Amino acid sequence: MVGENSLYGPLDPALDAGYADAPARMGFFTDTSICIGCKACEVACKEWNLVPDHGLSLLGMSFDNTGALTANSWRHVAFIEQPIPAGQRQSPPFRDTPTGPSSEPATAALAATTAIDTGTIPGADPGGEPESAARMAAGPAMLGMPTSGLPGRQQGREDRKDLRWLMMSDVCKHCTHAACLDVCPTGALFRTEFGTVVVQQDICNGCGYCIPACPYGVIDQRKGDGRAWKCTLCYDRIGDGLTPACAQACPTQSIQYGPLDELRERAEGRVADLRAAGQTTARLYGHDPNDGVGGDGAFFLLLDEPEVYGLPPDPVVTTRDLPDMWKRAGFAALTMLAAAAVAFVGRSA
Repeated sequence: MVGENSLYGPLDPALDAGYADAPARMGFFTDTSICIGCKACEVACKEWNLVPDHGLSLLGMSFDNTGALTANSWRHVAFIEQPIPAGQRQSPPFRDTPTGPSSEPATAALAATTAIDTGTIPGADPGGEPESAARMAAGPAMLGMPTSGLPGRQQGREDRKDLRWLMMSDVCKHCTHAACLDVCPTGALFRTEFGTVVVQQDICNGCGYCIPACPYGVIDQRKGDGRAWKCTLCYDRIGDGLTPACAQACPTQSIQYGPLDELRERAEGRVADLRAAGQTTARLYGHDPNDGVGGDGAFFLLLDEPEVYGLPPDPVVTTRDLPDMWKRAGFAALTMLAAAAVAFVGRSA
Protein backbone atom coordinates (compact mmCIF):
# COMPACT_ATOMS: atom_id res chain seq x y z
CA MET A 1 0.00 0.00 0.00
CA VAL A 2 1.44 3.35 -1.08
CA GLY A 3 -0.22 5.40 1.61
CA GLU A 4 -3.53 6.33 3.12
CA ASN A 5 -6.51 6.29 0.78
CA SER A 6 -7.73 9.83 0.22
CA LEU A 7 -9.19 11.87 -2.60
CA TYR A 8 -6.35 12.71 -4.99
CA GLY A 9 -3.67 11.80 -2.47
CA PRO A 10 -1.39 8.75 -2.22
CA LEU A 11 -3.34 5.51 -2.22
CA ASP A 12 -3.41 1.93 -3.36
CA PRO A 13 -5.86 2.08 -6.28
CA ALA A 14 -6.85 -1.60 -6.02
CA LEU A 15 -7.83 -1.23 -2.37
CA ASP A 16 -9.64 1.98 -3.24
CA ALA A 17 -11.55 0.07 -5.93
CA GLY A 18 -12.78 -2.46 -3.39
CA TYR A 19 -10.29 -5.33 -3.66
CA ALA A 20 -9.92 -6.29 0.00
CA ASP A 21 -7.10 -8.81 -0.60
CA ALA A 22 -5.40 -7.12 -3.52
CA PRO A 23 -1.90 -8.34 -4.45
CA ALA A 24 1.04 -5.95 -4.79
CA ARG A 25 0.45 -3.21 -7.32
CA MET A 26 2.19 -4.13 -10.58
CA GLY A 27 3.53 -1.80 -13.22
CA PHE A 28 6.19 -0.81 -15.73
CA PHE A 29 9.50 1.02 -15.30
CA THR A 30 10.88 2.07 -18.68
CA ASP A 31 14.56 3.04 -18.65
CA THR A 32 14.95 5.13 -21.80
CA SER A 33 18.72 5.37 -21.35
CA ILE A 34 19.11 1.78 -22.61
CA CYS A 35 16.33 1.73 -25.21
CA ILE A 36 17.80 0.90 -28.64
CA GLY A 37 14.64 1.59 -30.65
CA CYS A 38 14.33 -1.97 -31.93
CA LYS A 39 10.51 -1.90 -31.67
CA ALA A 40 10.40 -5.45 -30.34
CA CYS A 41 7.90 -4.19 -27.75
CA GLU A 42 5.60 -2.82 -30.43
CA VAL A 43 5.65 -6.09 -32.36
CA ALA A 44 5.16 -8.26 -29.26
CA CYS A 45 2.22 -6.11 -28.13
CA LYS A 46 0.51 -6.39 -31.50
CA GLU A 47 1.08 -10.12 -31.75
CA TRP A 48 -0.17 -11.00 -28.29
CA ASN A 49 -3.15 -8.64 -28.21
CA LEU A 50 -4.07 -9.06 -31.89
CA VAL A 51 -3.77 -5.31 -32.44
CA PRO A 52 -4.23 -4.47 -36.15
CA ASP A 53 -1.60 -2.55 -38.07
CA HIS A 54 -1.81 1.23 -38.24
CA GLY A 55 -1.40 1.51 -42.00
CA LEU A 56 2.39 1.06 -42.20
CA SER A 57 2.88 4.63 -43.39
CA LEU A 58 6.25 6.19 -42.51
CA LEU A 59 6.15 9.73 -41.20
CA GLY A 60 8.98 10.74 -43.52
CA MET A 61 11.16 12.35 -40.85
CA SER A 62 12.60 9.46 -38.81
CA PHE A 63 12.30 5.78 -38.05
CA ASP A 64 9.26 6.59 -35.92
CA ASN A 65 6.56 4.98 -38.04
CA THR A 66 3.74 5.17 -35.47
CA GLY A 67 3.96 8.76 -34.28
CA ALA A 68 1.89 8.39 -31.13
CA LEU A 69 -0.13 6.02 -29.00
CA THR A 70 -3.35 5.14 -30.81
CA ALA A 71 -6.07 2.50 -30.80
CA ASN A 72 -3.78 0.45 -33.05
CA SER A 73 -0.48 1.31 -31.34
CA TRP A 74 -0.54 0.44 -27.63
CA ARG A 75 3.25 0.79 -27.46
CA HIS A 76 4.95 3.66 -29.28
CA VAL A 77 8.72 3.87 -29.68
CA ALA A 78 9.63 7.53 -30.09
CA PHE A 79 12.85 8.60 -31.87
CA ILE A 80 14.13 12.06 -30.91
CA GLU A 81 17.27 13.45 -32.53
CA GLN A 82 18.73 16.54 -30.92
CA PRO A 83 22.04 18.40 -30.50
CA ILE A 84 23.93 17.42 -27.38
CA PRO A 85 23.71 20.28 -24.84
CA ALA A 86 26.95 22.16 -24.23
CA GLY A 87 28.97 20.70 -21.39
CA GLN A 88 27.41 17.25 -21.77
CA ARG A 89 29.47 15.93 -24.68
CA GLN A 90 31.04 12.84 -23.26
CA SER A 91 32.30 9.69 -24.92
CA PRO A 92 33.38 6.46 -23.30
CA PRO A 93 36.95 5.24 -23.80
CA PHE A 94 37.40 3.50 -27.13
CA ARG A 95 40.12 0.95 -26.45
CA ASP A 96 40.35 -1.10 -29.64
CA THR A 97 42.04 1.59 -31.73
CA PRO A 98 45.60 2.57 -32.61
CA THR A 99 45.23 5.82 -30.67
CA GLY A 100 44.92 4.20 -27.23
CA PRO A 101 42.24 3.98 -24.56
CA SER A 102 41.51 7.68 -24.10
CA SER A 103 40.33 8.47 -27.62
CA GLU A 104 36.75 9.21 -28.49
CA PRO A 105 35.22 6.89 -31.12
CA ALA A 106 35.02 9.52 -33.86
CA THR A 107 38.57 10.74 -33.19
CA ALA A 108 39.91 7.21 -33.05
CA ALA A 109 38.28 6.23 -36.34
CA LEU A 110 39.66 9.34 -38.04
CA ALA A 111 43.13 8.66 -36.66
CA ALA A 112 43.00 5.07 -37.88
CA THR A 113 41.93 6.16 -41.36
CA THR A 114 44.76 8.69 -41.48
CA ALA A 115 47.18 6.05 -40.28
CA ILE A 116 46.17 3.72 -43.09
CA ASP A 117 46.56 6.53 -45.63
CA THR A 118 50.07 7.28 -44.41
CA GLY A 119 51.11 3.73 -43.55
CA THR A 120 51.92 4.62 -39.95
CA ILE A 121 49.87 1.90 -38.21
CA PRO A 122 52.14 -0.23 -36.07
CA GLY A 123 52.74 -3.54 -37.82
CA ALA A 124 51.10 -2.43 -41.06
CA ASP A 125 52.80 -2.14 -44.43
CA PRO A 126 51.78 0.92 -46.48
CA GLY A 127 51.07 -1.36 -49.40
CA GLY A 128 49.80 -4.31 -47.39
CA GLU A 129 46.83 -5.26 -45.26
CA PRO A 130 46.36 -3.27 -42.03
CA GLU A 131 45.67 -4.98 -38.73
CA SER A 132 42.09 -6.03 -38.10
CA ALA A 133 41.51 -3.54 -35.28
CA ALA A 134 42.62 -0.66 -37.47
CA ARG A 135 40.49 -1.93 -40.31
CA MET A 136 37.44 -1.97 -38.05
CA ALA A 137 38.08 1.58 -36.90
CA ALA A 138 38.94 2.92 -40.34
CA GLY A 139 35.48 2.69 -41.85
CA PRO A 140 35.63 3.53 -45.58
CA ALA A 141 39.26 2.44 -45.92
CA MET A 142 38.53 -1.10 -44.76
CA LEU A 143 36.04 -1.43 -47.62
CA GLY A 144 38.52 -0.24 -50.19
CA MET A 145 36.75 3.08 -50.59
CA PRO A 146 38.68 6.33 -51.11
CA THR A 147 39.24 8.22 -47.87
CA SER A 148 39.98 11.62 -49.38
CA GLY A 149 37.21 13.94 -50.44
CA LEU A 150 34.55 12.17 -48.39
CA PRO A 151 31.79 14.31 -46.81
CA GLY A 152 33.03 15.64 -43.50
CA ARG A 153 36.73 14.91 -44.14
CA GLN A 154 37.44 18.57 -44.91
CA GLN A 155 35.42 19.77 -41.92
CA GLY A 156 37.21 20.39 -38.66
CA ARG A 157 35.98 18.66 -35.54
CA GLU A 158 35.27 22.01 -33.92
CA ASP A 159 32.73 22.75 -36.69
CA ARG A 160 30.82 19.49 -36.41
CA LYS A 161 27.52 19.23 -34.57
CA ASP A 162 27.32 16.39 -32.08
CA LEU A 163 23.88 14.80 -31.98
CA ARG A 164 22.25 12.29 -29.70
CA TRP A 165 19.29 10.07 -30.36
CA LEU A 166 16.81 9.73 -27.52
CA MET A 167 14.43 6.79 -27.68
CA MET A 168 11.46 5.96 -25.50
CA SER A 169 8.84 3.22 -25.59
CA ASP A 170 5.68 5.02 -24.47
CA VAL A 171 2.59 3.29 -23.09
CA CYS A 172 -0.57 3.91 -21.04
CA LYS A 173 0.40 5.19 -17.60
CA HIS A 174 -2.31 3.29 -15.63
CA CYS A 175 -2.76 6.33 -13.38
CA THR A 176 -3.40 6.04 -9.69
CA HIS A 177 -6.24 8.56 -10.14
CA ALA A 178 -7.58 7.70 -13.58
CA ALA A 179 -9.92 10.32 -14.99
CA CYS A 180 -11.03 7.88 -17.71
CA LEU A 181 -12.63 5.76 -14.98
CA ASP A 182 -14.49 8.78 -13.61
CA VAL A 183 -16.17 9.69 -16.91
CA CYS A 184 -17.01 6.25 -18.34
CA PRO A 185 -20.85 5.96 -18.25
CA THR A 186 -21.04 2.20 -18.87
CA GLY A 187 -18.33 0.84 -16.60
CA ALA A 188 -16.36 -0.40 -19.60
CA LEU A 189 -13.23 0.95 -17.94
CA PHE A 190 -12.40 -0.78 -14.68
CA ARG A 191 -9.59 -1.04 -12.14
CA THR A 192 -8.02 -4.49 -11.82
CA GLU A 193 -6.75 -6.15 -8.66
CA PHE A 194 -3.20 -5.26 -9.80
CA GLY A 195 -4.02 -1.54 -9.84
CA THR A 196 -4.06 -1.32 -13.65
CA VAL A 197 -6.81 0.12 -15.85
CA VAL A 198 -8.49 -1.99 -18.54
CA VAL A 199 -11.16 -1.31 -21.18
CA GLN A 200 -13.83 -3.97 -21.73
CA GLN A 201 -14.69 -3.63 -25.40
CA ASP A 202 -17.89 -5.67 -25.07
CA ILE A 203 -19.27 -2.97 -22.74
CA CYS A 204 -17.81 0.15 -24.38
CA ASN A 205 -20.51 2.12 -26.22
CA GLY A 206 -18.08 4.35 -28.11
CA CYS A 207 -19.11 7.60 -26.40
CA GLY A 208 -15.50 8.78 -26.38
CA TYR A 209 -15.68 10.59 -23.02
CA CYS A 210 -12.50 8.86 -21.85
CA ILE A 211 -10.41 10.29 -24.69
CA PRO A 212 -10.33 13.98 -23.62
CA ALA A 213 -10.31 12.90 -19.96
CA CYS A 214 -6.88 11.27 -20.26
CA PRO A 215 -4.16 13.82 -19.35
CA TYR A 216 -1.63 11.91 -21.49
CA GLY A 217 -3.68 11.51 -24.66
CA VAL A 218 -3.35 7.73 -24.49
CA ILE A 219 -6.87 6.44 -25.24
CA ASP A 220 -8.12 6.41 -28.81
CA GLN A 221 -11.13 5.19 -30.81
CA ARG A 222 -10.54 2.70 -33.59
CA LYS A 223 -11.80 3.79 -37.02
CA GLY A 224 -14.66 1.68 -38.27
CA ASP A 225 -15.17 0.40 -34.74
CA GLY A 226 -15.80 3.44 -32.55
CA ARG A 227 -14.80 1.74 -29.29
CA ALA A 228 -11.91 2.85 -27.06
CA TRP A 229 -8.69 0.82 -27.05
CA LYS A 230 -5.44 1.05 -25.10
CA CYS A 231 -2.79 -0.98 -23.27
CA THR A 232 -4.16 -3.46 -20.73
CA LEU A 233 -0.73 -4.18 -19.24
CA CYS A 234 -1.45 -7.69 -20.57
CA TYR A 235 -4.08 -8.34 -17.90
CA ASP A 236 -4.61 -11.85 -19.25
CA ARG A 237 -0.90 -12.64 -18.88
CA ILE A 238 -0.15 -11.13 -15.48
CA GLY A 239 -3.20 -12.87 -14.04
CA ASP A 240 -1.43 -16.15 -14.84
CA GLY A 241 1.87 -14.96 -13.38
CA LEU A 242 3.40 -14.15 -16.77
CA THR A 243 5.35 -11.05 -17.82
CA PRO A 244 3.61 -8.61 -20.21
CA ALA A 245 4.53 -9.28 -23.82
CA CYS A 246 6.42 -6.01 -24.36
CA ALA A 247 8.67 -6.46 -21.32
CA GLN A 248 9.21 -10.12 -22.21
CA ALA A 249 10.41 -9.16 -25.69
CA CYS A 250 12.65 -6.19 -24.72
CA PRO A 251 16.26 -7.29 -25.41
CA THR A 252 17.93 -4.64 -23.22
CA GLN A 253 15.51 -4.73 -20.27
CA SER A 254 14.62 -1.13 -20.96
CA ILE A 255 11.04 -2.15 -20.11
CA GLN A 256 10.91 -3.69 -16.65
CA TYR A 257 7.83 -5.21 -15.04
CA GLY A 258 7.17 -6.01 -11.40
CA PRO A 259 5.79 -4.73 -8.08
CA LEU A 260 5.61 -0.96 -8.35
CA ASP A 261 7.34 -0.24 -5.04
CA GLU A 262 10.32 -2.40 -6.07
CA LEU A 263 10.50 -0.73 -9.47
CA ARG A 264 10.53 2.74 -7.89
CA GLU A 265 13.40 1.78 -5.62
CA ARG A 266 15.32 0.28 -8.52
CA ALA A 267 14.68 3.35 -10.67
CA GLU A 268 16.00 5.74 -8.02
CA GLY A 269 19.21 3.71 -7.83
CA ARG A 270 19.55 3.81 -11.61
CA VAL A 271 19.17 7.59 -11.69
CA ALA A 272 21.79 7.96 -8.96
CA ASP A 273 24.21 5.80 -10.96
CA LEU A 274 23.66 7.79 -14.15
CA ARG A 275 24.15 11.13 -12.40
CA ALA A 276 27.32 9.85 -10.74
CA ALA A 277 28.57 8.89 -14.21
CA GLY A 278 28.00 12.46 -15.44
CA GLN A 279 24.50 12.15 -16.96
CA THR A 280 23.14 15.04 -14.91
CA THR A 281 19.92 15.35 -16.91
CA ALA A 282 18.65 11.89 -15.86
CA ARG A 283 15.34 12.09 -14.04
CA LEU A 284 12.24 10.04 -13.23
CA TYR A 285 8.81 10.84 -14.62
CA GLY A 286 5.52 9.61 -13.19
CA HIS A 287 7.00 7.90 -10.13
CA ASP A 288 5.89 10.39 -7.47
CA PRO A 289 2.67 9.34 -5.66
CA ASN A 290 2.13 12.97 -4.68
CA ASP A 291 2.00 14.39 -8.21
CA GLY A 292 -1.11 15.55 -10.08
CA VAL A 293 -2.32 12.03 -10.89
CA GLY A 294 -1.20 10.28 -7.71
CA GLY A 295 1.71 8.63 -9.49
CA ASP A 296 1.67 6.37 -12.52
CA GLY A 297 1.59 2.61 -12.78
CA ALA A 298 3.96 2.99 -15.72
CA PHE A 299 6.76 5.48 -15.14
CA PHE A 300 9.95 6.42 -16.98
CA LEU A 301 13.59 7.36 -16.63
CA LEU A 302 14.21 10.28 -19.00
CA LEU A 303 17.40 11.96 -20.15
CA ASP A 304 15.76 15.33 -20.87
CA GLU A 305 12.68 17.38 -20.07
CA PRO A 306 9.33 15.55 -20.42
CA GLU A 307 8.26 17.92 -23.19
CA VAL A 308 11.11 16.63 -25.37
CA TYR A 309 9.47 13.21 -25.30
CA GLY A 310 5.99 14.61 -25.91
CA LEU A 311 4.92 14.17 -22.29
CA PRO A 312 3.05 16.82 -20.25
CA PRO A 313 5.39 18.36 -17.65
CA ASP A 314 2.76 18.58 -14.90
CA PRO A 315 -0.13 16.19 -15.63
CA VAL A 316 -3.22 16.50 -13.44
CA VAL A 317 -6.40 14.49 -13.05
CA THR A 318 -8.78 16.18 -15.44
CA THR A 319 -11.74 15.30 -13.22
CA ARG A 320 -10.22 16.57 -9.99
CA ASP A 321 -12.68 19.49 -9.77
CA LEU A 322 -15.80 17.42 -10.50
CA PRO A 323 -16.96 17.12 -6.84
CA ASP A 324 -16.81 20.88 -6.35
CA MET A 325 -18.44 21.47 -9.74
CA TRP A 326 -21.36 19.20 -8.86
CA LYS A 327 -21.76 20.98 -5.53
CA ARG A 328 -21.82 24.36 -7.25
CA ALA A 329 -24.26 23.09 -9.88
CA GLY A 330 -26.53 21.70 -7.20
CA PHE A 331 -26.43 24.94 -5.23
CA ALA A 332 -27.18 26.91 -8.41
CA ALA A 333 -30.13 24.62 -9.22
CA LEU A 334 -31.57 25.02 -5.73
CA THR A 335 -31.16 28.78 -5.95
CA MET A 336 -33.02 28.87 -9.27
CA LEU A 337 -35.81 26.69 -7.89
CA ALA A 338 -36.13 28.94 -4.85
CA ALA A 339 -36.29 32.04 -7.03
CA ALA A 340 -38.92 30.45 -9.28
CA ALA A 341 -40.96 29.46 -6.26
CA VAL A 342 -40.81 32.96 -4.82
CA ALA A 343 -41.85 34.45 -8.17
CA PHE A 344 -44.75 32.00 -8.48
CA VAL A 345 -45.97 32.72 -4.95
CA GLY A 346 -45.70 36.46 -5.58
CA ARG A 347 -47.83 36.24 -8.71
CA SER A 348 -50.42 34.09 -6.97
CA ALA A 349 -50.76 36.66 -4.23
